[in-house]
Amino acid sequence: MLLEAIYHRPKLNWSYAYDRSTMHLRLRSKRGDVDAAYAMIGDKYAWDRTMETLPMHLFTSDALFDYWEVEVQPPYRRLRYGFRLEKDDQCVWMTERRFETAMPENSLEFFDFPFMNPADIFEAPAWVKEAVFYQIFPERYANGDPSISPANAEPWGGEPTPVNFFGGDLQGIINHLDHLVNLGINAIYFCPLFQATTNHKYNTGNYLKVDPHFGTNAKLKELVDACHERGIRVILDAVFNHSGREFFPFADILENGALSPYADWFHVRDWPARIEDGIPTYDTFAFEPLMPKLNTEHPEVKSYLLEVARYWVQDIGIDGWRLDVANEVDHQFWREFRQTVKSINPDAYLLGEIWHDSIMWLQGDQFDAVMNYPFTNSVLDFAVHGKLDGLGFADEIGKLLIAYPQSVTEVSFNLLDSHDTPRLLTECKGDVRKMKLALLLLFTYPGVPCIYYGDEIGLEGGYDPGCRKCMEWDKDKQNKDLLSFFTTIIHLRKQHPALRSANLNMLHARADDACLVIERHDPHTGEYFVLILNADDQSRSLDLTLSVDGTWHDVFNNDSFKTDQKNQLQIEAYGFRLLQLQNTKQ
Repeated sequence: MLLEAIYHRPKLNWSYAYDRSTMHLRLRSKRGDVDAAYAMIGDKYAWDRTMETLPMHLFTSDALFDYWEVEVQPPYRRLRYGFRLEKDDQCVWMTERRFETAMPENSLEFFDFPFMNPADIFEAPAWVKEAVFYQIFPERYANGDPSISPANAEPWGGEPTPVNFFGGDLQGIINHLDHLVNLGINAIYFCPLFQATTNHKYNTGNYLKVDPHFGTNAKLKELVDACHERGIRVILDAVFNHSGREFFPFADILENGALSPYADWFHVRDWPARIEDGIPTYDTFAFEPLMPKLNTEHPEVKSYLLEVARYWVQDIGIDGWRLDVANEVDHQFWREFRQTVKSINPDAYLLGEIWHDSIMWLQGDQFDAVMNYPFTNSVLDFAVHGKLDGLGFADEIGKLLIAYPQSVTEVSFNLLDSHDTPRLLTECKGDVRKMKLALLLLFTYPGVPCIYYGDEIGLEGGYDPGCRKCMEWDKDKQNKDLLSFFTTIIHLRKQHPALRSANLNMLHARADDACLVIERHDPHTGEYFVLILNADDQSRSLDLTLSVDGTWHDVFNNDSFKTDQKNQLQIEAYGFRLLQLQNTKQ
């Protein structure tokens, strides 16, 4: 065994409390290097009486490593543990101190999980696990009240630019809620609604006021209530990393310089705050002078922003926040932010915009989830761009699954496009077949799927501003086949726990092979699904080996077969099958 590849550490994603009575232990080894792994567990104050050995299962793999896992229910909510690894006739014990060739006599050498304190356990809102989100860019969704549109608003459906307006507003969203209900949506994420000068509103001018071109605070309350009546949750986008240039404290320092009472609300490196050689003398988002960075460590800034968080949750009734540029704000602010929001609504969903590994924000003291762009990239590279074969995709998914505790994975915010990326259909170069492959991976993956507005009817568009075009409401111009597909896959996911389960098994994922076979299983209901994808431009005949014999039904083409009669399937180019187990073989 290559001992250098074997790794474990307490806490984080390696040993954690899944709930108040269950712990998960994980261990890493070189891929294919270990035949079996076991966990020796017991209570640290009664080791001799409670010690037992539990087999670990191969949880997942990536390109370099295997990851082993075991579920434990400590009787006293604390655990001492070590590992035994076997390969051929070799046996190694892993303790916190070293590797041993025999079982250590002193259990003090083992790892220690001190106590499963409830306050330390990651607990996200239960409703999120069953949510299907829909992202709306408010200025481009629907114009329901032309009387409040900007004076320079252009006719609906024109070419989007970084600076133009079309008059989308809150009333327009209210007018089209039935579209979302029919689609199966039960949660909405809104890009910023607060007063700002741009069409995207990420340069907040007033954090406590809906932009007048969208409506009023009362109109937003009407929208939130209308959503709740339809079983739809609402989260808003908040920009606490930076404000807009028009935000009253920044306007004051532009006028009064270092003498402003708000001088310390921002990070001014050199007074007066100005732009020199294209670079602001104050910290900003990127180098954008319209977006000065807030000093969230300052007590007054913190107090103001926490009041913003309280107001929209308590007075307007929103169900959570999406937090822009979340990784550039200090951790302590987010801890206090979470405490503020959760004290008002413990079921509020806190979603951070972080594009990379986010384990330090997902320890139960800051966010419930982050935007899972690594998943986005893996799906697109396999199903759309052909950059990954089946094995490459499986390896990347394995790396994602091990990166976080299961409780985090179950509420991760999974998406394929957004206001910050090209639209999915554009990534597919208009090929709806590839789009459907990507969507099937999204809707059969653990976590929370999100649709970007208009994808369901075939909107296209490149990077900003192309991805922010007006929603198409003319039914004759909508892709009805695509809309039907979205509706079907959304309702399947909502109806079947197996498609939301954390139990994901790669049955077929090979090098130089663009086919994937993924099994989805829910142990509580006994449901089994098998997703078969062919991301190749040639049809394939696939030998299918399933883990359960019985009658399988294709939920899209109504074909049925028994696995003991027919184990070979023909999959067309960029085709798919989604099989559901009807009954097991007796």
